[in-house]
Amino acid sequence: EDRRNIYQKIFLAITFFSYGGKNVKILSIAIPCYNSAAYMRRCIDSLLPGGEDVEILIVDDGSTKDNTAEIADEYEKNYPGIVKAIHQENGGHGEAVNAGLRNATGVYYKVVDSDDWVDVDVYLDIIKTLKELVAGPQTVDMFISNFVYDKAGAKHKKVMRYKAFPENEVFQWDHAKKLHIGRYILMHSVIYRTMLLRECNLELPKHTFYVDNLFVFQPLPYVKNLYYKNVNFYHYFIGRDDQSVNEKVMISRIDQQIRVNKIMIDTMADNKIADKRIRQYMTSYLDIITTVTSVMLIRSGTEENLEKKKELWQYLKAKDGGLYFRLRHGLFGRTMNLPGRGGRKLSVAAYKISQKFYGFN
Repeated sequence: EDRRNIYQKIFLAITFFSYGGKNVKILSIAIPCYNSAAYMRRCIDSLLPGGEDVEILIVDDGSTKDNTAEIADEYEKNYPGIVKAIHQENGGHGEAVNAGLRNATGVYYKVVDSDDWVDVDVYLDIIKTLKELVAGPQTVDMFISNFVYDKAGAKHKKVMRYKAFPENEVFQWDHAKKLHIGRYILMHSVIYRTMLLRECNLELPKHTFYVDNLFVFQPLPYVKNLYYKNVNFYHYFIGRDDQSVNEKVMISRIDQQIRVNKIMIDTMADNKIADKRIRQYMTSYLDIITTVTSVMLIRSGTEENLEKKKELWQYLKAKDGGLYFRLRHGLFGRTMNLPGRGGRKLSVAAYKISQKFYGFN
């Protein structure tokens, strides 16, 4: 029996006795909230049916403009033992995820953003499956399910599925097919084993957007066993003008995107990733993120940001020459580095075509 299984049993025993032998939390769910009063109730209410099997950690990240803090306290009072309100000074989305992880007692850990929600029937089925996995002989490090792009006003909702993965069974990376471009594992689709996140010392940077990529990316070298359930669990709401995925907003926050991009480069450069399939997947993931960063810097149209794009690629080259070569001479790398104003226009056009063809957001 390997070390991870032993850790899992110790973790379960500690959790069991910490609750006086009454109940083990299967799933901890963190809800980062910052001035979220207008929509956080829908999110929380969709998670309450999990009952005593879950703990819902509402992280009030220094909200000041509305009654987010009061709503969090209200739910904690009305649902003792299930909901916990955590209040902290504003540290950004990443620090709210960190706070949730520090307080989590569940075997597994999930992040649900305050403007999103889950399908209740699927949610209950996933909890049932997680309980069966915990009681089984193999430790599952990463649980994956589908998510829905719930775009405001759209009649047809795009669903992110993972056809490359075997369904309803524990599997390893070598049993997965190559993921298609645009079908990357995102925060919305993943549930991690809590102890794994602690073992890899995951700590997301403060006051930085786009850290959801780091949440998925940094623990990947530690993931051995996976499980995929082909169900539409998570509803990712797209529609607010101030959302971080809005292109104009992304350009205004481009330094934060660059910071995340560089941390992802560091993660690959500083880790000897022996598993070939994980290394291939992480390289492909980094390729997409670097492409997005590059095209946003081009789209801004400023000489300063064009210089930042050049510096980003130089940073990658200095950190890992082999990784730089693979990305720079790949399809996206060549497209993002076409010379001159005409080349930059072609880069943007190619990116837009790729977005539609491959379906990445």
